[in-house]
This record gives sequence, C-alpha cells and structure tokens, in this order.
Amino acid sequence: MGKHQDFSSLLEQFLVFLDSERNCSKNTIDAYRRDLEEFGSFLEGIKKAYHEIEPKDVRRWLMLLGKKGLKRTTISRKLSSIRSLYKFLTRSGYVRSNPAEPISFPLRMRPLPKSITINDMKKLLDNQLRNDFVGIRDQAIKEVLYSTGIRVSELTGLDMDDVIFSPEIVRVRGKGRKERIVPFGQKARESLERYLPERANLLERLHRKEEKALFINVRGGRLTQRSVQRMIQRLGWSLLTSERLTPHVFRHSMATHLLEAGADLRSIQKLLGHASVSTTQVYTSLDVARLKEIFGKAHPHGRRK
Repeated sequence: MGKHQDFSSLLEQFLVFLDSERNCSKNTIDAYRRDLEEFGSFLEGIKKAYHEIEPKDVRRWLMLLGKKGLKRTTISRKLSSIRSLYKFLTRSGYVRSNPAEPISFPLRMRPLPKSITINDMKKLLDNQLRNDFVGIRDQAIKEVLYSTGIRVSELTGLDMDDVIFSPEIVRVRGKGRKERIVPFGQKARESLERYLPERANLLERLHRKEEKALFINVRGGRLTQRSVQRMIQRLGWSLLTSERLTPHVFRHSMATHLLEAGADLRSIQKLLGHASVSTTQVYTSLDVARLKEIFGKAHPHGRRK
C-alpha cells in the first residue's frame, strides 16, 4: 500500500486526473472539489483518515447532509463524487476498497403527474375555441384523451380501424407494442362522430382517401405528438391561464377522477396499460382528506358515533 498521503494532496491528484484523463469541464472539476473538500472536513470532524473510513461513515455523512435539508439530487451527486474519488484511490493503490461502493443512492422521489379538478376539466371540454376542421378535430382529441386516459403516443398512433362504435372501444398499441382494449364514453363518441365526416371531406379534397390515421393534420397526414402537445398547451393558456397543461394531465386526471368515484386500482391499471399495479398507485394518489373521508364511510370502526 505504501506510505499514506494526506487527503488534500490526494484530492489534487484526483482533480488533475479528471482534467487530463477524463477531460472534465472546469465546472465539473469545481463541483468535485467543493464536494470532496466538504467531505474532507467531515473526516477531520470524526477524526478519521481517508484510508480508515467504512461504509457506515459514508452513510453517516449522507444522513448529516439530509438533516441540513439538502435535496436528494444534491446528496446523490456528493455520493457520486466520493465514489469516483475512491475508485481512483483504489486503482492507484492508496486504499484496498471503495467505502462508497455498497451505498445506494438516496431514492429520488418521482414527482407525481399533475391532475386537475373535475370542474377545470369540464371547463376545458366544454369550450371549443374554433368551429372549423381543426377545432372539431381538437375537440375530439380532448374528449378521447380524457375518456380513455391513453398516452399521446397511443392517441397519434390510432388508425381508423382501431375505433369501434358498438360497443364504444378503441384498440390501443402501448409500450412494447402491447395491445389493449379501452372503452370510451358518450361524449367522446359524439365528438368523434362529428369529426369523422370532417376528416373524410378533407381527405377527399386532398385526394388522400387511403390515409389510415384517425387524427390527421390539415395536409391529410398523421398528426404528430408534438402537434397535440402544442394544442393542449395553448388550451391551458387560454382557459386555465396558470396551468401548464399537457396531454399527460388528461391521463392522470382521468385515473384520479375514476379512483375518486370508487373505481378499483386493478381496473384503472388495465385501462392505463400499466404492467404493474404499483405504477398505477403512483398515478392515482388521493389526497389525505379524501382518503379519510372514504375510510370514515367504509371502515366498520372508522365511523364516529
């Protein structure tokens, strides 16, 4: 192993390695320096040399960072800095093992997709901003997105043959090209029945009657995901002003509203095309007040006397 050097000199060697061997940017190297100098101060505080620390010491440092209120992403970056340093020290023969290697990254909390209230959704669906082909098509898109909860990629991938009116269902090709059948409601049916003659008239004028896509642009081609996203975003600016509206908000709102109305998770899982019900639980989180209300009504010992 050789004679141990002090931490600061090894840190400088590591930073030179990042610059010369890894071609890291100045900002990246500066970030490593700040993180590792902070870790060096921690080592001084617990009176341990760099070659004496164990995984439990690294965990202790991460806990201290968490108590300071640092974001999980920041703590993850600092752990990554230590791991990279000790990887360098291990390869260089200064230490026998990497004490940060067995430490898992702090879990990054996935932000829940936003949903909007039933009243706001009604406002979006009841307001058709245009009465031409584009306006009628966009109204059908809104209704189908909310009625089915399908992804924007699934919506733009729909062909005419995928829509059946008796009973009202669409055949959806989801992730991994897995097919599923999703029902749609009366409002979606009415908007589609209004849109389809407009679609046929446009394609006839453009001599593109062979087009298979359900939702098309004014040139007769398949509508893109980006076009739908822009349309939904404009809708949010026009009618909700403060909300950044996306097609995914329709999907999450549909699932949340179904759950609030008493639908079970397994049914919602099938509608959304989730492989695991745990994914559905993330999408369909209810607020605590709503959960307490359901508990109070449904649980035998939940009712107040």
